[in-house]
Amino acid sequence: MLDKLKKLEERYHELEEFLASPEAFTNKEQYNKRAKELADLREPVSLFHQYKRNEKEIEEMAEMLAEKHDKEFAQLAKKELEDLKAAQLVLEAKINTALAGEDKDIGRDIIVEIRQGTGGDEAGLFAADLYRMYSMYAQKKGWKFESMSANTTELGGFKEVAFSVKGQDSYKRLKFESGVHRVQRVPTTEAQGRIHTSTATVAILIEPQEVEFEIEAKDLRIDTYRASGPGGQHMQKTDSAVRITHLPTGVVVSCQDERSQLKNKNKAMRILRAKILDAKREEESKKLSQARKSQVGSGDRSEKIRTYNFPDRRVTDHRINFTSHRLEAIFEGDLDELSDALLKAAQEKQEAGQ
Repeated sequence: MLDKLKKLEERYHELEEFLASPEAFTNKEQYNKRAKELADLREPVSLFHQYKRNEKEIEEMAEMLAEKHDKEFAQLAKKELEDLKAAQLVLEAKINTALAGEDKDIGRDIIVEIRQGTGGDEAGLFAADLYRMYSMYAQKKGWKFESMSANTTELGGFKEVAFSVKGQDSYKRLKFESGVHRVQRVPTTEAQGRIHTSTATVAILIEPQEVEFEIEAKDLRIDTYRASGPGGQHMQKTDSAVRITHLPTGVVVSCQDERSQLKNKNKAMRILRAKILDAKREEESKKLSQARKSQVGSGDRSEKIRTYNFPDRRVTDHRINFTSHRLEAIFEGDLDELSDALLKAAQEKQEAGQ
């Protein structure tokens, strides 16, 4: 572990020197790439520095304890030495986690996108229920929740909806939500009282940092149009809605929630950047087949990850065979039971080297 950390520290200093040199500004793409690498190394290198400082304090305290024989001093020194050794174990665990790459994105902000799946109007209502569930969870956790775009159905559901979540552990807690969610219940639209199965797809997108990549203006087509739906007379008079197409990838994002065209454009660009980064990461992760095996589930959007069964009042996560009978509480935003189980399963798989 220490040899690897020393190499990372050397690389960190090399990157610092390069980014401070005039040469760094001659190639913007290289600058962004190395700035991103530097940012990724910051945490393990910082932990390594703490580890070395702690190690030095342990050695000095052990020497002092060996040299002095005052009983009162010895008791205090032993206690401090025990605390330092305990802190060292904690640092070692943090370093191992950072080196494993598990914590690389832990502090990142995210954009959540929910799309109506199979099941018609009921699927749209289910998408709206998931939106409410995540918004209430964010409120309970003290996270900042910002609506970004929405395409509603006539019954008040969502064809698709996107929102951002910022706050401590938001990515850590929500990263396993990507995939197909299934609900089994009697729809309000069903007169015969028959149980209906419908789905919605959830995507957890990491919001890119400025240094990660740049989108060229020439690669974008931006269209404006009049927003539809509720919003007042202004929406019929101004082209406030924005549709952005990323020409190289074909990714299209629309936003019409704000009265201002500029605000809609800024939100659409944030979603677009997150989608492009997600596609890049997906492509990279497919190359790392062994790394994907260590995850809880494949992360594939087509994978059915969870079923919400209303007749039996249960929620089952199929990736870890975990069932909770607290369906109502979960739909009210009490998701810690599920996220705790998923985090525990992921940690166990990582430790087992699967």
